[in-house]
Amino acid sequence: MKPDTILSVRDLRAILPVGPDFLMLDHVKAIDENHLVGWRNVTIGDHCFQGHFPGHPILPGVLQVEAMAQLAELAVRERLDPQGVLDIYVKSVRNVKFRRPTVPGDRILVEIAVNELADGEAKIGATVKNNGGLACQADLVMGVRERVASIPEPPAFGEFDKKDDDPRDVSGVMDIIPHRYPFLYVDYVSKLEETRVTAVKNLGSCEPPIRTYSDGYMVLANSIQSEIIAQAGAVLILGHEANKNKLAFFMGIESAEFKEPVFPGDRLVMTVEMPIPTRRFGKGTGTLSVGGRVVTELAMAFALVDK
Repeated sequence: MKPDTILSVRDLRAILPVGPDFLMLDHVKAIDENHLVGWRNVTIGDHCFQGHFPGHPILPGVLQVEAMAQLAELAVRERLDPQGVLDIYVKSVRNVKFRRPTVPGDRILVEIAVNELADGEAKIGATVKNNGGLACQADLVMGVRERVASIPEPPAFGEFDKKDDDPRDVSGVMDIIPHRYPFLYVDYVSKLEETRVTAVKNLGSCEPPIRTYSDGYMVLANSIQSEIIAQAGAVLILGHEANKNKLAFFMGIESAEFKEPVFPGDRLVMTVEMPIPTRRFGKGTGTLSVGGRVVTELAMAFALVDK
């Protein structure tokens, strides 16, 4: 982008392959080709607040990461994909820290700097500030890949399909964690142990985090995959008797690696391991698999607070 270029919502929707409920920027300005800033008004009308959390609305941290990713995409798309035929995606994130909550009525300022661009990827430093100060910071790597969606034969019913004796169906999940539609990403729990949980999300084509290009190519936004894994972890931690009257807040992402694209129609199997915290803070690791292949790996930090 040329310096001093300003983009409106109309411009952004023409460029970014996201629907209105997943567009995280209202205005963008290019300071120079490697430095962009964006603004977003946070309002109770945002779709995420219906489910995060009813009665106590907080902007999800991963949507702040998505705002960074969308701004980064605008900065590097013409250099990484000059023909406009590839899928620009978040390849990895590191050192993500959620510093302070963002709530309805806040405004956020998103800033990104392209620190390095070579070999088909861009290294990005990013921050989100609200009217109270620094809300989030992260290091991102943006990459490109071909828009190739495999068409596998639908699998037969198997180990991770829903069963009557599963530890938790979706109602049981909602008994434990405060997430609700449209920000609930665990359909049921398949296996539950003391420090390990396996949960499932059946991904549909109608969900807001699906990126849809003009040629019809559809793929799940990588930023939301961290949230899907984290929600499975929340079911594990908050399901313990000692944590019954607590909430688990996503405090940071030490690292997340996104290895393969995820498509509508995929069944996502999340496996999370978390030692039960004896103090206020804890850490865990998780994976997201499709068809037996690990497509995402996550190392996360969380905090437990009283309701």
